[in-house]
Amino acid sequence: MEKLISKDFDLLPNDRSEDNLMRWRKAVGTIVKNRRRRFRYVADLEKRSASKEHMRKLSERIRVSILAYKAALRFLDGLHSEAPKEPSGHEEEDFDADIQNGLPEEARVAGFQIHPDKLAPIVATYDIKTLRKLKGVEGLSKKLYVSVDEGVKSSDVPVRQNVFGSNRYTEKPSKSFWMFLWEALHDLTLIMLMVCAVVSIGVGLATEGWPKGMYDGLGIIISILLVVMVTAISDYRQSLQFKELDKEKKKIFVQVTRDGIRQKVSIFDLVVGDVVHLSIGDHVPADGIFISGYNLLIDQSSLTGESLPINIYEKRPFLLAGSKVLDGSGKMLVTTVGMRTEWGKLMETLSEEGEDETPLQVKLNGVATIIGKIGLVFAATTFLVLTVRFLVEKGHRHEFTKWTSGDAQKLLNYFATAVTIIVVAVPEGLPLAVTLSLAFAMKKLMNDKALVRHLSACETMGSVTTICTDKTGTLTTNHMVLNKIWICGKAKEVEASGGRATLDSDISENVISILLQGIFNNTGSEVVKNKDGKNSILGTPTESAILEYGLLLGGDFDNERRPCNLLKVEPFNSEKKMMSVLLSLPDGKVRAFCKGASEIVLKMCDKMIGPDGEPLHLSEELVRNTMYVINGFAGEALRTLCLAFKDMDDGFQENNIPDSGYTLITIVGIKDPVRPGVKEAVKTCLAAGINVRMVTGDNINTAIAIAKECGILLDDDLAIEGPDFRQKSSDQMLQIIPKIKVMARSSPTDKHLLVKNLKGMLREVVAVTGDGTNDAPALHEADIGLAMGIAGTEVAKESADVIVLDDNFATIVNVARWGRSVYINIQKFVQFQLTVNIVALMINFISACVSGSAPLTAVQLLWVNLIMDTLGALALATEPPHEGLMKRPPVMRTEGFITRTMWRNILGQSIYQLAVLLVLNFVGKKLLGLSGSDATAVLNTFIFNTFVFCQVFNEINSRDIEKINIFRGMFGNWIFIGIIAATVIFQVIIVEFLGTFASTVPLNWQLWLLSVGLGAVGLPIAVVLKCIPVDLKTKTQHDGYELLPSGPDLA
Repeated sequence: MEKLISKDFDLLPNDRSEDNLMRWRKAVGTIVKNRRRRFRYVADLEKRSASKEHMRKLSERIRVSILAYKAALRFLDGLHSEAPKEPSGHEEEDFDADIQNGLPEEARVAGFQIHPDKLAPIVATYDIKTLRKLKGVEGLSKKLYVSVDEGVKSSDVPVRQNVFGSNRYTEKPSKSFWMFLWEALHDLTLIMLMVCAVVSIGVGLATEGWPKGMYDGLGIIISILLVVMVTAISDYRQSLQFKELDKEKKKIFVQVTRDGIRQKVSIFDLVVGDVVHLSIGDHVPADGIFISGYNLLIDQSSLTGESLPINIYEKRPFLLAGSKVLDGSGKMLVTTVGMRTEWGKLMETLSEEGEDETPLQVKLNGVATIIGKIGLVFAATTFLVLTVRFLVEKGHRHEFTKWTSGDAQKLLNYFATAVTIIVVAVPEGLPLAVTLSLAFAMKKLMNDKALVRHLSACETMGSVTTICTDKTGTLTTNHMVLNKIWICGKAKEVEASGGRATLDSDISENVISILLQGIFNNTGSEVVKNKDGKNSILGTPTESAILEYGLLLGGDFDNERRPCNLLKVEPFNSEKKMMSVLLSLPDGKVRAFCKGASEIVLKMCDKMIGPDGEPLHLSEELVRNTMYVINGFAGEALRTLCLAFKDMDDGFQENNIPDSGYTLITIVGIKDPVRPGVKEAVKTCLAAGINVRMVTGDNINTAIAIAKECGILLDDDLAIEGPDFRQKSSDQMLQIIPKIKVMARSSPTDKHLLVKNLKGMLREVVAVTGDGTNDAPALHEADIGLAMGIAGTEVAKESADVIVLDDNFATIVNVARWGRSVYINIQKFVQFQLTVNIVALMINFISACVSGSAPLTAVQLLWVNLIMDTLGALALATEPPHEGLMKRPPVMRTEGFITRTMWRNILGQSIYQLAVLLVLNFVGKKLLGLSGSDATAVLNTFIFNTFVFCQVFNEINSRDIEKINIFRGMFGNWIFIGIIAATVIFQVIIVEFLGTFASTVPLNWQLWLLSVGLGAVGLPIAVVLKCIPVDLKTKTQHDGYELLPSGPDLA
């Protein structure tokens, strides 16, 4: 069947161009019963086009503002250089009156002196002139009644939200249940059936009177309402799941100073006047003004389309919401929040776009289109055959000129049957079953600490063949403790209660003073007092471990920093692998400190500090000894860092941090234990045909030690350093990449190159983890990007498909397990639905051609449609994963979705069911010994009952496509059990109590048992079918079972 599907339905996982998305929509054509429902979970291309236009206008507006700002700045600087002029008291009063005009009384009472509408344009339009009139950020903070040191008072937050607005964006309102009910009623075939039902009631009342004439039409209407109600309930519950997941995606926290304490708050709780701390990888959460910072580099491409980053400093202080911090750190004063920002207006448009459809959704739309066309032909042919037979019989009886209302009723019933065949034949639920299964998997993964940001990620994860994982925090706990220190030529173990006893007594106070100075000043973290008055460290685990050691030595964060003046800071990033600062000391001297990867910092040193604090020349022998210490620490799986300093000469260039001539202070070894369960998770991956590769910035010996402990690096595997890897030629890379299991001292560029070559050269499906801003290209390049929820930056999370909330490798393996489960569940549902389709189409078509009547009425077919569509999807597409899924290789992208094994099961079950139903249809009365006036009604009811029970047992068979034991885990799946039970109970009610509407009569217990028995025969038939080999080339099936020997193997 997949060969019949148009190429328009082939959507590559990373190809989301509008042309491709539009092409498959056109290919679907008119074979859609309900366009609203079919295309509910696909991208709205019209809204997307509107968003692009909005973005273009916004970019143009910001560009114009920037040009105006530059011109104004030059003009103001020119005026200032000619004759600095202070504004007169009268001018200041006029200006104050203008910015306070219309200010609400509540705002005046709270101490605010600027109207929100006057405040918002300052940043949005880069209005440097107004900012200078306000006397910069200090003057503006006074107008906002806030201290830039203490921040907002928590008690003022509600008032600020009332006056200036909350930091929330207008979102598309969620649909109510009644909207889903209304959309379900838009099914074209159901509308046609409703028209038929109304006409049937009219004809019936005219011929048979009240109430008998209403039964046929009323039965169809009740069935339609039941189908619509169940469909709407299923769709509504699904939408609630997506809404809950969407809330989780938007949970972002930022660091602010409030009540004089640095703390984390949700971006939604941010208010005007908040002092926000920005660091590498953060999103700017609102519009604001720069207060202070170092090397703050901002990417505004999401707003302006310009890829060139912008330096933010005192003369260029404007920060726009939605931009990203590429480098440096800083503090900003929030001036505008929510819908008053340009980003807020843009987000309102973007929220209506919808999410891109997944490749499997598109593929199944293709399958549904093909089946729909086949069903349309069968329905038209069935109606034609029934009508022609009716006319021929009428001609034989010479009644061609005599037409009664009974004849009209008969033709109407034929038409209703044909339309109902289309209802059953067009598998509208096929693409929607993917969404249902993905939504179910995403909800379960959310509970298991994995937030899936894109639907397609769940699907693609099932095909992953390689996981490139970080070491720190993913394979390890990311709870770091300084375990060893080497200082003044001696190595010491560090004990938590040791204090200064961790250092030798012959080490002078001068050395300890320089060490503490380096620890507390060369850091991107802070030691703050929490509400209980205890020390709390805000920062990365590595920084925290070093600061904890500084505190252990008796150091005080504030006392060490207060006398020094920071001249320049170069924050740590994964390219440089170090952090540097330039300090002005109390005695007027200038000192540089650097801290980072041991080998890199050691190369910058030409001296080391002696026990008396005097520098010693770092000879080649001392360098070798130092490298021996570094490798020794690394061999114990310790993360090694060097700390060094340099006193600057009088002739140094201001604000220029040196890159050589340093004096080595110390080497520290930081312990980061392997997470519990990682070794088992890696073992599971290997058994599942998934290669695990560690990509880390750490020392190669540390990486090797951890990789061996995790079971990643085996005897024949290769560990390589990033600089060596990037120098290899394409041919060399092709040779070594399959063997690489560890890449140490790697940069984000190395990671990106590895991912690109794994995909391009080896055709691997790659998942890659990342936590830093510079990891974004690799996350984007990979088939699946996995960002860390704890250690990851907001930029990394935005580029990722899945956010691993607990940063645990075992969670990644769980995502792969659910990915495989989604794929196999959809296959189960497709197998089940195609079997019902084939049997329902063929039984009515063959019966119409041979006997001139269809055994299954419109009401009965609608019930069958409900079983196989909505209820079938709920039962089979929500099966939880089992361990067997991770004992088989990944599903390759080149493999067909409907496999030979599935066709074997579909055709086998279809042949059995058709054989039983056709025999019953043509010789059933004789076989069952039925006679009397109700014999035909009893037989048709029995055929309907048998058909339904065949589907019930086939649904159980479909729980496993290949294995014989289909009952494994069934009784633990309450959704499946509930749907099977509900189907059986409702079937009994239809047959025994709703015969007037459903054209059934009550059956005796013998016929009930026989119906159930004929349905149950499908179970042993499935066992026989599963023993028939469908691919003689494979010697081992991917479910782990060995095939029975045959041919020469038998000998």
